[in-house]
Amino acid sequence: MLNSSLFPSPSCFRNALQSGEFLVTAEVAPPKGGNAAHMLQMALLLKDRVHAVNITDGSRAVLRMSSLTASIILLQHGIEPICQVACRDRNRIGLQGDLMGAHALGVRNILALTGDPVKAGDHPEARAVFDLEAVRLLQLISKLNQGFDANDKLMPDGPTDLLVGAAVDPQLNSWSGLQSRFERKLVAGAQFFQSQLICDFDRLEKFMTQIAAGSNKPVLAGIFLLKSAKNAQFINRNVPGVSIPDEIIQRLERAADPLQEGIAIAAEQVKLAKELCQGVHMMAVRREDLIPQILDLAGIPPITQAAPAFQPARS
Repeated sequence: MLNSSLFPSPSCFRNALQSGEFLVTAEVAPPKGGNAAHMLQMALLLKDRVHAVNITDGSRAVLRMSSLTASIILLQHGIEPICQVACRDRNRIGLQGDLMGAHALGVRNILALTGDPVKAGDHPEARAVFDLEAVRLLQLISKLNQGFDANDKLMPDGPTDLLVGAAVDPQLNSWSGLQSRFERKLVAGAQFFQSQLICDFDRLEKFMTQIAAGSNKPVLAGIFLLKSAKNAQFINRNVPGVSIPDEIIQRLERAADPLQEGIAIAAEQVKLAKELCQGVHMMAVRREDLIPQILDLAGIPPITQAAPAFQPARS
């Protein structure tokens, strides 16, 4: 019999979400290989600074250790994970199996994603599945939480208890498409939203006041650490839907120390986000160790000294 005490189910993220605290999450990629030491090292540096650590699921269709396995490794070291689950690589049978397994092993936070196209990654000849997409995956998880499978059959060994979130891109060109997709995910059961990289905070404010307002679900703004002007230009060329403004690129170009300037820019963006929404999702690819410094500059305390509940700015 599985010793459930080996796999505790931390509730820091869920409790903070439900109590209205300002939420902080960060993203860490699983290893590309069998040694998880570096991933774990980065995650441990974030342990007292974030409510949960996102583990990506084949982001950009690049091969890495499974997000579920990596999430369990973090959980064993007392770090609460948010396990990303993408529809690209598994059909509904495989997805349900992994979700039930996640529940059994104490991984209770899920981010439901459609997944990046196979041709964008390092195995372009692989066969994509896409049996479901993000909205239908959210609907499926809602069924599992009610004790029913995808065929509406009662699960004899009990329901899951998964806190499920979804991605949102407030900078999407189509405003009607953004609103429709957000509302569909809300109806399908999303309990929180993490955004893509945000540079346009006027657009984020418009999204929060015109679309997300009244949903009573937290939105975490995506904050990305830009390490140099070259890094920003690469993202503009290669990441669909992202447009880093020229003024930010010029700041990085003029800086004597571009990395420190990138840290300052990220801290400024955290402060802006704090006035608009209920959290931030930090992304610092291969430099997750710098996230605590960004949070310090932004005045975000360790979670053991968490600030009072989020209060929207008043005009």
